[in-house]
This record gives sequence, C-alpha cells and structure tokens, in this order.
Amino acid sequence: MGNIVWLASYPKSGNTWVRAFLANLVANRADPVPLNELSRYAEDEANPDLFSALAGRPSSELDLGEIAALRPRVHAAIAQRAQGTRFVKTHNMAGSFDGHPLHNWQVSAGAIVVVRNPLDVAVSMTHHFGIGLDEAIARLADPDVATGNDALFVSQILGSWSLHVQGWADMANERVLVLRYEDMLDKPAKAFAKIARLVGIGQDRSRIERAIRHAGFQSLAAMEKKHGFVEASDKGARFFRRGRVNEWREALSREQVQRVIGAHREQMQRFGYVPAGYG
Repeated sequence: MGNIVWLASYPKSGNTWVRAFLANLVANRADPVPLNELSRYAEDEANPDLFSALAGRPSSELDLGEIAALRPRVHAAIAQRAQGTRFVKTHNMAGSFDGHPLHNWQVSAGAIVVVRNPLDVAVSMTHHFGIGLDEAIARLADPDVATGNDALFVSQILGSWSLHVQGWADMANERVLVLRYEDMLDKPAKAFAKIARLVGIGQDRSRIERAIRHAGFQSLAAMEKKHGFVEASDKGARFFRRGRVNEWREALSREQVQRVIGAHREQMQRFGYVPAGYG
C-alpha cells in the first residue's frame, strides 16, 4: 500500500474542518495551527503546480481528459516525495473519468470521507459560490458537474451529490472511514476519535481533545476574521460562516426541499437526511 490518506468530500461538507483537526492532532501544539499553515499538513490534489510540472505547460490550458490522464502520475509524485503518511484533500468523486482513475489507489493507504445533508450543502453553496438556491439545487443533481480549471485549482470531477456520496460510501471498510458532518458536530469526541485511530494517533485522549478544541468552529472563525484564509471565496462570504445544521429550514421553501429529496432520496435515506413530513 501507499501512503496517501485521502480527505474526501463533496464541496462545502466539512473537508477543511477535518484538515484543521488533523493538522492540530499531528502538530500537538499549545496554540491552534494557523489556517494558512494547513497546507503543510494536508495538500490539495487539485494544486495546479503539480499538473503543470508534469504537463510541461500551464495546467489551465489542459482539458478534462488531459487532467484525468495526469492524475495517477500526480498522485504517485505526491506519495513518492512524502515521508510517511500524507493527507491529501480531494473533492473528486470515487471512480474514474475518461478511462483514468480519479484516485491512484496503488499509492493510497486509506480515506476519511465526510458526508453532509445536501439540504444544508445547497445553502452553504449559495454563500461560497455566489449562486442562487435554485442553481445550487440544480448543480447538486447534475451528474456531469466538474469544478473550474484556473490558476488556483485544476478541475475536479464531482458528479451529482448522490453519485459522489454513494461512490465513496460504498467503499467503506477498515481503511475508508465515512463520517456524517452532523455527527462530528453532535458528538465530536466520538467522531474525531475514529479519525485519530485511523491515522494511528488514537491512544492519547487529551491530545485528541485539544485538537478538537483548536479545530472548533469558533477557533477557526476567529482566526479567519483576524488573519484571513486563502481558501475563502472571492464572493465576499466568510469561509467559516456558521457551521450549523438544519440551516435549510430557514432558507429553503417546501418545494425546494422536495426537489432535493426527489433527486437524492436513496442516499438521503441511507444517511438519515430525509426530514419528517417529507416521506
């Protein structure tokens, strides 16, 4: 096995929270790891520099097929230069694109997958991407969605929320941990202890508890307010905005809720996301 541990999620589902926890768990410092140091502890597989180096030209000039073809080599390069376990963020769905695997499992040791209620994901998307609720709901249901390809990130293949969640959740085993965002909020000690055990730092309860505190929403939001965050949206919204569950109840109409459920019923039922009264 390789040494990449994937930190996987559909966008706006808690990936950065997991990265912050792991950074603080590994660093084991008295003070929280600054937000803009997170990349020292977990890198992003969509880093355009990695693709440009192998392509011999700017990654922004590559199409989806060319990016897909380079991906296994990029992942192999990440694993090769890493010393020990390397956490790597991904928003790619599980599976392949254009005949190429979206994750190189020959150099991978496991994955931590975070799933969040798509009703709340839709609301969070409107703030981060500067789009309307109806557009967010349509994007969640589109099986062909990919992120943009620019100077900041190469394109990632998302698929619909259901395809994304199902693909990763179907892989769950002793090395692929699937967690609900809501459980991380409701029972952080239990949820984050599972992450710590997966990465081999699960014995020291006080270390885990301190990492949870340092990666808590209030801590992250305060650091963003004071120092900014390179991953914040250019739409003006704070990256760490509220961190709540069931925000959809105040933002979505009943018709919009039913539209989301109609598109994602099977996976929403799987994770207990179909609200009462919406059978």
